[in-house]
Amino acid sequence: MDTAVFETPPSTSSRIKSEARRRPSRSEAEAAVRTLIEWAGDDPDREGLKETPERVVRAYEEFFAGYDEDPVALLATTFEETAAYDEMIVLRDIRLESHCEHHMVPILGRAHVGYLPAGRVVGFSKLARLVEVFAKRLQIQEALTSQIADTIQDLLQPRGVGVVIEAAHQCMTTRGIRKPGVSAVTSRMLGCFRDDPTTRREFLSVIGNQRNAPHET
Repeated sequence: MDTAVFETPPSTSSRIKSEARRRPSRSEAEAAVRTLIEWAGDDPDREGLKETPERVVRAYEEFFAGYDEDPVALLATTFEETAAYDEMIVLRDIRLESHCEHHMVPILGRAHVGYLPAGRVVGFSKLARLVEVFAKRLQIQEALTSQIADTIQDLLQPRGVGVVIEAAHQCMTTRGIRKPGVSAVTSRMLGCFRDDPTTRREFLSVIGNQRNAPHET
């Protein structure tokens, strides 16, 4: 299958890249965890907590691995040999694990991503990976939804993009208002997904989300 690599406009790259800044050392990060343990009222030197700072830092490397990955590079390779395929492409029920930027607690849910190609497509796994790259950063769900949709639109330039995220936020299920069972639904519709009601309805039908109109970002 033929592939073509398309350059991303500088404005797109600069917009979705984080500013370069000094990252604290591992020892500094572990010291910060020790401080939090002491602040919580426990002894970081007792047997059960001696290795906790190191474990937490390793866990954070996984939780926030998205800062070390470039979403533009993920979609750099596209395929033009598609046998003239011009119908909707949808990945639904992509497992989503992120962290709330306000309380640094988990956001757990699923993402549905669809687009209507305009001559070129990208591998299915790349779309799932794109969701993961943005999810593995400190986030709010509205921004996460927009970042995924806008990146697909900017880099693939399809006729339209639709992204819907359904997720539970532990910042409201395990603290504060404490309302377990509540999920938030956000959407971002671009191009024909926004302008054409038929396309929009088809997408929502495919992902099985026509019960209520999602909150659009």
